[in-house]
Amino acid sequence: MKLLVGLGNPGAKYAGNRHNIGFMAVDRIAADHGFGPWKAAFKGEVAEGRLGAEKVLLLKPGTFMNLSGQSVQAVMAFYKLDLGDVTVLHDELDLAPGKCRVKQGGGHAGHNGLRSISGSLGEGYNRVRLGIGHPVHKDAVAAYVLHDFAKSDHDWLEDLLHGLSEGATHLAAGDAQKFMNAVALRTAPPRSSEKPKPEAKAAEDAAKPAPATEDRRNPMQKLLDRFR
Repeated sequence: MKLLVGLGNPGAKYAGNRHNIGFMAVDRIAADHGFGPWKAAFKGEVAEGRLGAEKVLLLKPGTFMNLSGQSVQAVMAFYKLDLGDVTVLHDELDLAPGKCRVKQGGGHAGHNGLRSISGSLGEGYNRVRLGIGHPVHKDAVAAYVLHDFAKSDHDWLEDLLHGLSEGATHLAAGDAQKFMNAVALRTAPPRSSEKPKPEAKAAEDAAKPAPATEDRRNPMQKLLDRFR
């Protein structure tokens, strides 16, 4: 079994916060991939389902961000999971809005949810870092992450959540490259070719006026032709 943990704070008050993008991600995966209903368990909410060949448990800790490790630890102990089976999806201040990166292990960089999980379990779990951007001033971070996404964020946020869901099967299988490719197809789709297709080029050429032919008549011939 694989465990995908979305980080956030429980309750309607926090539902639209930037800090809750991890909750949003696992909610979208559950809805798009036909997971069972969310149920209260392990000091949080869980939903069971499959992503490709993998049996997967989605978890939203209900302990508030700074105690997330308690919920994750309870699930791991019950199912006897290794750290390598765990992937945490969380907001990332140091990435531009809409950017996504995959990482295994490392520090918590001041993120209270990661700090709690690492303190309870160690640092060897996988992370999906979801960029939300950074406020101008460092002392504005708390207010920034605990504020709802702006209306102007809607488009990139939807693209990111769609990409995460479409790549979730690869994420569960441990194929980070294919997962990132799926996300990129939503968040940074390839530009169309600058060269027109052959049929379009032919139509374009047909619409162009025929080039004028050079008049090689001498003045006397031109004058005679006028009176013919």
